Amino acid sequence: EKVAKSKSIVVYNDDHNTFEHVIYCFTKYCRHQPSQAEQCALIIHHNGKCSVKEGDLKTLKPIKEALCENGLTAKIE
Repeated sequence: EKVAKSKSIVVYNDDHNTFEHVIYCFTKYCRHQPSQAEQCALIIHHNGKCSVKEGDLKTLKPIKEALCENGLTAKIE
């Protein structure tokens, strides 16, 4: 039986989204707690990117698409 490889959604820093918007998206789509969403937003701000959600491709794809539709720069890696 093939085990699905764990992937992660990586969100990249940009110059147009506010902290509030990014935090909102992480709580809504990634089901983060507000404090976790805020930590991720800060990591993205300071390091340029952050892995915000882990899982298999089937689970991550709709989340990544929702983040991108909301103006975030997200990739599955």
